[in-house]
Order: sequence, then structure tokens, then C-alpha cells
Amino acid sequence: MTSRPPRRSASRRLVLAATSTALVCLLSACDSASDDPGAKPPASLKIAGVTVKKSAALHAALPDAIKKSGTVRVATDVPYAPFEMFVKEGSTELTGLDYDLGQALGARLGVDFTFTPQKFDGIVPAIQAGKFDAAMSAITDNKERQQVVDFVDYSQSGSGILVAEGNPRKIRTLDDLCGRKVAVQAATNQLKLLKAHQRECGGEKAEIQTFPKDSDAQLALRSGKVEAEVLTKPAAGWTAKTADAGKAFDLVEDAEAPGGYNASPNGIAVSKKLPRLTDAVHKALQSLIDDGTVEKIYAKYGVASIALKSATKNAAVD
Repeated sequence: MTSRPPRRSASRRLVLAATSTALVCLLSACDSASDDPGAKPPASLKIAGVTVKKSAALHAALPDAIKKSGTVRVATDVPYAPFEMFVKEGSTELTGLDYDLGQALGARLGVDFTFTPQKFDGIVPAIQAGKFDAAMSAITDNKERQQVVDFVDYSQSGSGILVAEGNPRKIRTLDDLCGRKVAVQAATNQLKLLKAHQRECGGEKAEIQTFPKDSDAQLALRSGKVEAEVLTKPAAGWTAKTADAGKAFDLVEDAEAPGGYNASPNGIAVSKKLPRLTDAVHKALQSLIDDGTVEKIYAKYGVASIALKSATKNAAVD
């Protein structure tokens, strides 16, 4: 099974090591929703400052079993910032982009999206076995997975560029890394990207410095030993937003690569036994895109640019 958006394991360690204090501060006043499957879903819910109301028409479109239970059972692998995290160390309370989006979808559909931690490599088999109805865990939509689950795609993510606060070197695109010192974690897709891009640099190749962990690469950027770091764009955006209360780093936004370089779609995985749930989630997601809720949820986590402008189903082509 392939990973989540490119370079899952490095991003998992990234923010927990580098921004734990900022994480607690930022999330201490988060919106929250009950995960008690016995609780009656509220008529509306406030998420990321937006009040999401139930759609009677979308609720009616749900499978009968889901309407009867009032619950969509959702698998997620925690932590993987900024998609899914614990509110604070030692807590079981969840937060994150996927969690907030799930609560918004549940509110729109008039049911609870109940999240349960599950190891990443066991998520799809658990859906196939009927343990879960769906999964929201920054899962990359690809043809292999489409054979056993359906996807409602909500974002695209690839590699991003992290620079010092204020972007003193005026780095705007991947091309601007040519001739500069660049940090990257060893054995990652980002390292492959940088090596492949050297062909575009001519005589001014980037000086690539590899590090065993993302946190080490960030330390090199903090100290001025490098001028940029390349990592997954969601992790870069979250780090820029939270490290030193957002005063340590900036995220480079390349208009030609809004989701990041070599971006691939991320989707909500839904059991193939529940096509009506897939359709209802697809329509609910589009409604949340149309009214601006999705953009505000993504902006809360520093990654507004990776949100899709239109909800798709099974969009991956490879």
C-alpha cells in the first residue's frame, strides 16, 4: 500500500517535534463536536467560525442504515499534522483538518461523523471488513485503492517550500532554489524532487543538504545554514502557521502549483457497499465548498491553497 500524500512518515514527526507548544496554544480554543454515537446530532454546528446547518435533502439521500444509526463510522490514523492530531499530548480529544471537515460534513448531513483511531495500513482492510463506513486520514486517491473503496476527493497535496519569516531570499518557485542551500529529509519524495529538478538549474545547481528528520532540517533553516526546506506542503503550511506563533517561517505559494509540486488528490475513502453514502458525502462536500466553509477550515490550518475548488470522485488517474 502506498503512503498518504507524498512523504507521510516525515510529516508525522514534523510538527509534533517542532511546534508542540504552538499547537496547544492554537488549539486550546478549537471548536469541538461530540463523538458519542448515542448523542442526537445537532441541527447546526460551529466549525472554524462558520455555522454549518443540516440539509434535509442531503440527509434524506443517506443510506437507511446510516439515517437509523445517526452515525458515520470514520477511521483515522492519529497523529498526522495538520490533518489529524490530538488536542494536546496525553489527550484522546481529536482535532485537525480532517476532523473539522468531518464534523462539518456530519452537520450538513445531519449525522455524527464518529472518528476512531486506526493504524494507517489497516484502514482500507477495516472498511472492507465492515468495521468502518469511511475513512478520513489524508489518504491519497489512487487506482489501486479505487479497486476496493470509493473516494470523494477534497484536496491535493504535494511538496512545498518553507523559508525564513519574511522570505528574505525572495524564493517564489522551485526554480529559485537553484544555486541555493536547501534542506530536505533523507530518503523522501522531496529529495527525489530536488535531485530531478537539478537538470533545470544548468550550472547553478542547488546545494542539497539532507537530514535524518524534518526537525533537523528546520533547525538548519532557523540557524541560517540553509535558505529553504522542501517538505510536504500541508506540513510546511502548518509549521509556518504554528512555529513560534507563526513568526519563524513562511510558506512559499507558487500560483502554478497551488497544491504543491507533484500534487496528488486526497480523498475520503468510503465503502463500496455504501454508494449512497459516497454520493451524499460528495454533494455535502460541494455544498461546503460553495458556501466557503471548506476554505475557512483549511485556512485555520495554514493550507487553504491545497483545497479543491470542486469536489470530485475517484479522480486519480494512476
